[in-house]
Amino acid sequence: MKLTSLSILGLIPCVLGSVWPIPAVFNTGNSSTAAPHPSINPGYTTSSILTGAVARYAAIIAGETFTGPSDYKTKAPATSGSLNGLTVSVESTDETLSLETDESYILDVPTNGQGTLKAKTVYGALRGLETFSQLLETFEGKRVIRKTPIHIEDKPVLAHRGISLDTARNFYPVKALERTLDAMSYNKMNVLHWHIVDAQSWPVQSLTSPDLTKNGAYSPSMTYSYDDVKQIIQYGRERGIRIIPEFDIPGHTYIVGNTYPDIMSCLNKQPNWDHFAAEPPSGQLNIAKPKATDFAIEIINEYGRLFSDNVFHLGGDEVNRNCWSEDPDVIAYLADHPGETVETLLVAFYTKVHNAVNALGKASMSWEETLFHSEYVPPKDTIIQTWIDEQSIPSTVAKGYRSIASPASSYYLDCGHGAWLSNFDGNSWCDPFKTWMHIYNFDAFANVTDPEQRKLVIGAEVALWSEQSDETVIDARLWPRAAAMAETAWSGKADASGHVRTTAEVADRLHNQRFRMVGRGIGAEPMQPLWCARNPGACNLP
Repeated sequence: MKLTSLSILGLIPCVLGSVWPIPAVFNTGNSSTAAPHPSINPGYTTSSILTGAVARYAAIIAGETFTGPSDYKTKAPATSGSLNGLTVSVESTDETLSLETDESYILDVPTNGQGTLKAKTVYGALRGLETFSQLLETFEGKRVIRKTPIHIEDKPVLAHRGISLDTARNFYPVKALERTLDAMSYNKMNVLHWHIVDAQSWPVQSLTSPDLTKNGAYSPSMTYSYDDVKQIIQYGRERGIRIIPEFDIPGHTYIVGNTYPDIMSCLNKQPNWDHFAAEPPSGQLNIAKPKATDFAIEIINEYGRLFSDNVFHLGGDEVNRNCWSEDPDVIAYLADHPGETVETLLVAFYTKVHNAVNALGKASMSWEETLFHSEYVPPKDTIIQTWIDEQSIPSTVAKGYRSIASPASSYYLDCGHGAWLSNFDGNSWCDPFKTWMHIYNFDAFANVTDPEQRKLVIGAEVALWSEQSDETVIDARLWPRAAAMAETAWSGKADASGHVRTTAEVADRLHNQRFRMVGRGIGAEPMQPLWCARNPGACNLP
């Protein structure tokens, strides 16, 4: 049976089960194989992650009868054989989940007999199981895999493929977070960047300062206990998804003032809050007070131990100098300490909190302002998340730092719903809406030509800030637009031949992925009228 290497041709027709993200190497034949009840055999394993994934995907396959919209009236193809099952094998027993984790896999599906999935780690096996589940299609009640035999070799281009989710401005129940982790796994994403607190609320339990939650949560029912956090971390780990917490300091901390007003500056200045903060309520840790720094280090130590990942996000964005330069305590401190300034205080603060993260054996992650908008020089293992300007990505790696691309111009999913300020009938600062096409067309490697600097572009994240989002809209805000980023982060912008994929080429596969997610309980919004999905290419602009 002759195989066609579609990784060379650069085009993957919908008849390939519409795998999303597209694999690096995808070789196919000309037959169709019946797959009525394919079993999954994990072999002898002591891995609860693998056995759990096998059970999970067995249930998905057993209950799923997926047909892509363009195939709604397609007759069942004649089959040349039957797939009895899939045997999974994993080389390593190491279940460490980190930036260095190997997620590669090799999947072979014959025309007749037993398929094989081989991976170096359990997490590679998870990615392969997702691909296998997407190969299965149903026609006239019959489940088949088309274009067999199939040979896939796959691995991600970027090691960090994430969603940044804000649960402070509006609260999301645990079930909504778990559903998001499910959807992420369907798209081979591997990082939930949990922006868990902000100026508006402190929903997470604290054992060292219980009043933070008591005074800072919107209500007793809108909190995350230690057990909730551990449950979410484990839920993510079972799906190969890291949970990176963010405790944004020294800005975005008004809510701390509900418990510790003595360590705060410019608390809820009204009506001119915009002089002191990017949005209300204003409030920053008073960096002239040692107790404020001590508090920050206590937070790092407490939550750095609760969250198991070896990266801890310190925020560091949107600090407002007016907040400090007009604070009476800061003014008095600077008068008593000639030679010191707000900038030297900020450098000292950053130094101490980054050192606290390093003392836990973790790497710091911060927004780009820490690197570009202060005199502080972060440790070289700091991961810089860029958001203000797309040029920040090449600027970051040119300084020798690792970069996570999150440009607001392409990756902010909250944009496009207008302003949320009660007396302003206008656009939000980051409008317009970021379409899936706009997201797909962004290239994190643009303007990074040096090979060594390209290695420092390690990831991409879409962000959902929650001024206008909560559990009622989260699915539609994220999906399928986050899936567009997921493919470019996993598969890259171009195939092995150098062909750059276009949105016109991938639209049919993304339609199928959207319908597949809906079938799996994810409320992904429609991309086009169903007629367009039923007639691929017919809704392209001439």
